[in-house]
Parts: sequence; structure tokens; C-alpha cells
Amino acid sequence: MTDIGGFQDHVARIDLSEGSVDYEPIDDEDAEKYIGARGLGVKYVFEQGPDVDPLGPDNLLAFMNGPLSGTQTTMSGRIAVCTKSPLTGTVTDSHHGGWSGARLKWAGFDGLLVEGEADEPVYAYVEDGEVELRDASHLWGEGFHDTRDAIEEEVDGAFGKNLSIMGIGPGGENGVKYACIMNEDDRASGRGGTGCVMGSKNLKAIVVKSGTKMPKPADKETFMEGHQQAMQAIQESEVTAPNEGGLSMYGTNVLMNIGEEMDGLPTKNGRYTSTESMRDAEGADIDAERVSGENVRENILVDEPTCHSCPVACKKEVEVTAMHKGEEMNVRTESYEYESAYALGPNSGHTERDDIALMIDRCNDMGVDTIDTGNMLAMAMEMTEEGKLEDEGGLDWGDSETMIELIERIAHREDDLADLLAEGPKRVADRKDAEENSLAVKGQTIAAYDPRCMKGMGIGYATSNRGACHLRGYTPAAEILGIPEKVDPYEYEGKGELTAQFQDLHAISDSFDICKFNAFAEGIEEYVTQYNGMTGLDVTEDELLEAGERIYNLERYYNNLVGFDGSDDSLPERFLEDGIPGQGASEGEYCELEEMKAEYYDHRGWVDGVVPDEKLDELGIDIGPGTGVSAGDSAAPADD
Repeated sequence: MTDIGGFQDHVARIDLSEGSVDYEPIDDEDAEKYIGARGLGVKYVFEQGPDVDPLGPDNLLAFMNGPLSGTQTTMSGRIAVCTKSPLTGTVTDSHHGGWSGARLKWAGFDGLLVEGEADEPVYAYVEDGEVELRDASHLWGEGFHDTRDAIEEEVDGAFGKNLSIMGIGPGGENGVKYACIMNEDDRASGRGGTGCVMGSKNLKAIVVKSGTKMPKPADKETFMEGHQQAMQAIQESEVTAPNEGGLSMYGTNVLMNIGEEMDGLPTKNGRYTSTESMRDAEGADIDAERVSGENVRENILVDEPTCHSCPVACKKEVEVTAMHKGEEMNVRTESYEYESAYALGPNSGHTERDDIALMIDRCNDMGVDTIDTGNMLAMAMEMTEEGKLEDEGGLDWGDSETMIELIERIAHREDDLADLLAEGPKRVADRKDAEENSLAVKGQTIAAYDPRCMKGMGIGYATSNRGACHLRGYTPAAEILGIPEKVDPYEYEGKGELTAQFQDLHAISDSFDICKFNAFAEGIEEYVTQYNGMTGLDVTEDELLEAGERIYNLERYYNNLVGFDGSDDSLPERFLEDGIPGQGASEGEYCELEEMKAEYYDHRGWVDGVVPDEKLDELGIDIGPGTGVSAGDSAAPADD
């Protein structure tokens, strides 16, 4: 039980096999050591034991908010979903924005811990400190959009006003390994296959009706001091200041032209580092500017909604008319994000702006991650070119019309090609001898930052605890934007330590749970002041940073127990081999991964990617029930 401010001290433990719901308080020591949201969620998953089958009833699916979620804190509308990933076999946490994290807090909860498997499809209805399981058989098979509309009709609440719906589409129901959990107007917990886990439990949705239980700061004066500092920093930052040309004006897709200009945009399954270099080599009609944030704003933008307590409003809602199954289809979708546009566009060999909007909409409705879906399609295109998918039919480069159809086919596993691609890159590579065609690390594909051109992303992808990911440690902040200071993106020395620092800082913000975009303006000083003001604690900057380090090490320790070690901290060979020939600023570049790993492990105090016992002791990480081995024991390779 805890009296730390910011918490409701109320968690629901939902056993779907039994159809039961029990309630428990937050452990005070865990709250101090692991903060909340991601940190506390991973601790719950850790305690469940690392040997669970990701798609078995014993795997825990934890929906967690943090002590700053749903408060006055800027950009505090996020929620973490933590589980063991069916895509990677690692522990994973996947976050989404909008309002559901805040509404869960206002409904009286710090988290929902879901285990077991329902006999028939159900959804969980959450209101005023109580959880009720309701029949969802009539919703099974429906896309997320129709599911959301149907639930709104049958419950007492209004979507977007006092009602949030987190649910899955056919992708999660049919076990697509990169299925996601959708929320609100197309916010997604996209990475790691959280929707696949939800589908394996026959859980179609979680419906949250807002209450009025917004936590008050334990120390209002300190909190308001930190809040004012944070607001000032956000207003003064070129990246976050409203209407100043950054995130507020163009959304995350402000990076498309920047990535292209610095020759760091993976194109055509990472063969090239920009669409310009692809044009020079192949003469193809492809141009990243067509799908940039600037182009989107000028031509198809219709609205700019925002999440709870956010002055930035980075979401860019678009409306397009595009062809689908031989017919014109009008689509309005939120939001046209950089990562989605990269994977479904340039990395798949085309820059058809309106088709990409339709693909994003189809991914959202089917409930599959846009990054992994786009990268799987790019992988299939390269394999087709090399004759590796003759039995399945294959997919041609830049065939956007077929891509649109194939997204739905994958979600339903309709045919041999769709069924294969639904398994994710590692399994496809294993079955088709296509490892050289995969852009995955630990079974999860890279984001829109080429590690030959942004070396921090190279070590970041390799050492991410949830597989390739730009959000574990966002070094492009320094490499592109100069935050907290400008570093040379092509320089590898110092990137191991820099990446670890970013990873620990983001573990803190993910556990608060606030948007990472705060870090473009705020630093540890603003974090500490707001956290102390809300919770009533008196932690120092060093103590808070140690909490971030503890969370990252707990995740790594979990993965060690599963069987991952330094050999899994790798990158696709195309990023490590001979340098890029004759392509602008990136000419001759490759990723010096081994040098960065040595620096990174030295800074972390790890031995070949394994957390030693002395590090666990130093950080106060206890071996939880169900783990069965210590970090000093040898570990077999993970079975993915």
C-alpha cells in the first residue's frame, strides 16, 4: 500500500480464465524504485516469470499509467502496455497517447493486470474503481473502427468525451505477431505484438469511462514550480513551441525532408539512404518530399487534435480519396506519422502520398503495427525480386494497390503469402533462408533512421530491450536536432555512453508516463521538480536517473533469463558490411557496431550483454519469484 502522491493505490488483477477480478494496492517500495507505468509494469511482468509462453494464459498483459499520468503535467495522457512479446520473445512495453491513460487514472486505477484466457470473447468495462467483464462475441471479427462505434452505442458514455476504448482488430484475433492495440482515433500501442497477446486471451477491448478522481499534487507549490518551468521550456523550444514550424506545425513527419537531406532515410528495404540516392541508382520516380510533413499540411490536412494536457498538438489528421479494390474510397485518418510514412512509403519503394494514408487507415482498422507491416512488405518485395517467394506469389516493388489489399489479407491470414508475412521477419527469414532480407533486431524491424548515417541509432537498435526501436534511446535528438547538444551523426565514438544516457532518461519519462517529446524541451531538473511535487517525495536528480537505470537493467535481466545476451545485440548485415558506394553524404559509411558495443557495455557494467550479479545488487534489483536462475548462470539462446 502506498500513500505516495499521484497514485490511486488501486490495481485490478483480471483472471480471464476464471472470469474474476480482484483488487490490490500499489507496493510502496516498488513505486519508489520503479516509478510507475513502464517501470512498474515491467516489474509485474518480471514477477510473473520469464519462461511463460507469450501467447499462453500465464503471460501477463499489464495496462499501466504512472504517477504523472492524467495530471496537470504537460503531455501526460500516455499509458504503457507491458508483456512478454510474441514477436521477439523479450519483455516489451508499448505506449499510446490520447486520453485513455488519463481516463483510467480518473476512473480510479493505476493499472489493469490481465492474465488467463476467456472461453469466449469478452471486453472489460472500467468505471469508478470497478471492472466488469462483458460479452464481446458480437464484436469478434470486426475492425477496430466498427468495434469502437458498436461499443459506444451499447455503453453509457460518449467516445472522445468521457469514454476511451482500447481494442484489437482482426490482426490481434488471428495472431499476427506484430498486431497492436488501438485507442481513441487511431492512437496505437504498436510495437511488440501487444495486440497479439490481447487476442490470445480472447479480450477484444478495454472500455474506460472517466471519473473525476484526478490526483492532486502532494506538494502543490513544488509541482507548480516544475510545471511552470516545463511550460516555459516547451514554449521556447524550436521543436515543441506551438506553431513555430516543428512538431506543432508538421507533426512527426517534419523529419521526412530532414532525413532525406541528411542522407539518413532507409529506402527500398534499406538498400539506399535516401530516395534521391535510389533515383540516382535506379532512375525510379520516387521523392520523399511528396510524403513529407510540409506536403501533407499543404494538401490533405483537415484537423489537428491533441492528447490530454498537450500544447503541442503533433497529431495531423488527414483526408484523402484513393483507389481500393477498384473503387474510390474516401478516408479520414489520424495521424500521418513519420515512421508509418517511411515504412509504407520510401522503404517499400514508392512515395504515393494518398495511398500511404489509406494504408495507415487499413493498418489501424486491422490492428497491425504500421512500422513492422511496412517493413514486412518491403522484405517481401526484396525476396520476390530474388525469387524466394515463388510459391506464395510475391509482391513487386512500389505496388501500392496490392500493398493496400495485402494489409487486410495479412490481418486475416487469407492466403499463403499473407499467412507467412503475419509471422514477422525472424520467422520468415528462418523459413525462407532470407536473413539477409530482414531489417530486424531480435525479431523487430528498424525505424526511419539509417544506422550507417546516425551511428547512435545503430547502437540504440542493437541494445534496445524490446528489439529494434528508436524510442528506447532517441539519439537523433542530439544527432539531428542538437538536443541537449549537437553531435556528429557519423561519429561513433561516444555514442555508446550517449545512448545509455538517453535510454535511462526515456525509462523515466515512460514510467511517469509522459510523452517523450517533453525531452526536446525539458531535462532532468524539470522532471525531478514535477515528480517530487506530485508524489511528495524528495528524490535528487541522481536518484531519479538511478531509477531509470534500474528499470533498463531489470528489462535486460529479464531478457538474459529468457536467453538473450550480447550476441543478440546485433544489426542486419547490410548496415555492417562494406560502406555505401557513391551516395552523397553517406558514401563509404557503415556502422561500427562492435566498437560502440564495447563502450556501451563498459558504461553499463555488463558482461557481453549480461547484467552481472554485482550490478543487480548495486541497483537493488531482487530476483523475483518464478525466475529460477541468477544472471551469473549461462543462458541458452532464446527460442523466438
